[in-house]
Amino acid sequence: MKPDAKKERTRVAIVEDDAALRKLFNGWLKAVPYLELVGEYADAESAIRDLPQRAADVVLVDINLPGLSGIECVRKLKPSLEQTQFMMVTVYSDVKLIVEALQAGATGYLLKRSTRDELLAAIAEIAHGGSPMSSSIARMIAQSFRPPPAAERDLENISLREQQVLELLSQGFAHKEIAAELRISIPTVGTYIRRIYEKLHVYTRAQAVAKYRNR
Repeated sequence: MKPDAKKERTRVAIVEDDAALRKLFNGWLKAVPYLELVGEYADAESAIRDLPQRAADVVLVDINLPGLSGIECVRKLKPSLEQTQFMMVTVYSDVKLIVEALQAGATGYLLKRSTRDELLAAIAEIAHGGSPMSSSIARMIAQSFRPPPAAERDLENISLREQQVLELLSQGFAHKEIAAELRISIPTVGTYIRRIYEKLHVYTRAQAVAKYRNR
């Protein structure tokens, strides 16, 4: 939902080292009557020095900046700019970076391939209390909180030595060959294999190997 142009405009700043992209965003923002561009910065250090005087409502921040990263920029600015909403606009779709950015104080995460309309809609949403994210990013975040498949959970219980035995089983080694390779007795190999079967909830070598290979 677009704000009423007659009401107070949303003040926006940009932290982006790509001059061409800054110019593109500048043009998009200045063409919208309910938005006001109050600052442009090519690095985090400049933004950290100047933004506290700008009273921006929304700050668009790239992650990969020269010097301090965009995440560090948000982390340093957010404590003194509690009312300012920071939205990462980046090429990165790595869950670790997304979570790190959100923990630093960002409330939105948009990919740079987003269209003009998507960016403007995201600015309006974040300015009105929302947390906009590209659909693919939102899906990745949701998936990261899902429990791992049962096969992965089972394999997490396998010890290092059991994993070594399982790897050799997957390569077709016989019990005697596994014992020689790992320098353990054949009965010990049998003990490890029984434990592997129990932990993976399988009954045969083929089932254990299939579960291991499909992890």
